[in-house]
Amino acid sequence: MTQSPHIVLAARARLGECPVWQEVGQKLFWVDVYNHRVHQFDPATGKDCYFDTGDVVSAIALAGTDRLLIALSDRLTWLHLQTGEVEIIHRIEFPHPAGTRLNDGKCDAHGRFWIGSCSDRLGQAALYRYDPGGSLHTMETGLTIANGLAWSPDGSTFYLTDSAQHKIFAYDYLAETGSIVNRRILIDLSAEGVEPDGLTIDINGNLWSALWDGWCVACFDASGQERSRIELPVPRPTCVTFGGPDLSNLYITSASVGLSQKEIQKCHTAGDIFCLATVTQGMPTHSFGHKQHP
Repeated sequence: MTQSPHIVLAARARLGECPVWQEVGQKLFWVDVYNHRVHQFDPATGKDCYFDTGDVVSAIALAGTDRLLIALSDRLTWLHLQTGEVEIIHRIEFPHPAGTRLNDGKCDAHGRFWIGSCSDRLGQAALYRYDPGGSLHTMETGLTIANGLAWSPDGSTFYLTDSAQHKIFAYDYLAETGSIVNRRILIDLSAEGVEPDGLTIDINGNLWSALWDGWCVACFDASGQERSRIELPVPRPTCVTFGGPDLSNLYITSASVGLSQKEIQKCHTAGDIFCLATVTQGMPTHSFGHKQHP
């Protein structure tokens, strides 16, 4: 790649996260977690509007043309885009509620929503799967910051990040039942001290992970070998997704939360949204309740 990421939206978010590309309308949804906002950004016009959720909002899934499934601190809700109404559909009772909230989430090809939690206590977060029929299943425990998740293009492998462990795990994925087995460490960044955050996958099976406090996005192949790093002018990139007409534009959210005033002055674009034109393509966004046919 000869180009560098450029700013497409001077968002100045506290904690920009969970970019989701909507093919219909060619829009990018994203959240500002601690400002309680779900944003809708139009790259063609540069226009950005937002919905106030009234609570910490960490993850989004498309759910038809006029609503989103969103994760608040301990609830899954509909966000009705025509009215801005937030409608609670499921409240999650955490085994260790103190210091725990929902975090990153994404839909699989069968329309099921996978959502992790994060905790300020070691090993007290989990990974859940919320099915279109309304049932919630605990899929993994013993996590601390369940983050960046994705599926391989052939649907045989599931990836999950635990930022606090500095690791990205791989599982065998049983698509029909929505089960995960045989966890192994795919990528271990603990020697660097950076935290892998949100991630996405391209059509070749490469993983693109935002490295919190790493000033970059790293690309790894399916075996966990690092292929490249995309340097950024901000220390805390948070999540990535592919978008654009042919899904070749890599959109990158970032954060300013936790930075000192001196650090923000040094990197005043912290919290902005960046874009990089790539030579690869991402995978289409899956929607809640909609099974993707091969």
